[in-house]
Amino acid sequence: MADMDAFRDEIARWAAGGASDTAAGLAADLGLRTAVLLEGPSDLAAVEALAAREDRDLTAEGVAVVSMGGAMSVGRFAGLLGPPGLGLRLTGLCDAREEPFYDRGWQRAGAVRDFQVCVADLEDEMIRALGPERVEEVIRSEDELRPWQTFLAQPAQHGRPREQQLRRFLSTRKGRKIRYGSLLVQALDGARPPAPLADLLAGL
Repeated sequence: MADMDAFRDEIARWAAGGASDTAAGLAADLGLRTAVLLEGPSDLAAVEALAAREDRDLTAEGVAVVSMGGAMSVGRFAGLLGPPGLGLRLTGLCDAREEPFYDRGWQRAGAVRDFQVCVADLEDEMIRALGPERVEEVIRSEDELRPWQTFLAQPAQHGRPREQQLRRFLSTRKGRKIRYGSLLVQALDGARPPAPLADLLAGL
């Protein structure tokens, strides 16, 4: 039985310049029809958390959600997964500042432009969707109140809007953005997810 993690690992090796004799076979075994190209693992965590929240099994639906390790890799991944490579439909999610990389990647792959753009990044979108107070509740529930207070005491944070402080805090420790990518989606409760994330999933 093909495994999505094995497919992602194979695509990563292929994108890094290695040969791939098994990517097409794995894609066929998984019944893949769509590849979702994401900049990094925190975006992957958020997409998977929202899919779980909506009781969707993306793998069973033929969707491969792929973290590329940076937007500048999008041309390579689009070529391997899209029309020139495995022939999958391409979609994705990116930060506003990375939109030109995605545009060029889609154009070079000969794919129809089909990706969502966050105003700043997905963390910014989640903070605005939840509100700063709810995000701080999540931080407290993760026993990170003391690190958060220490962060706020830094001179560089004085006078900054709370939304900007929260966004910066999520990036101050390795692995924190990934963990909160999932936690903030789970904290939505009945609230609507940010439009770029909701629209991405609705289009799959």
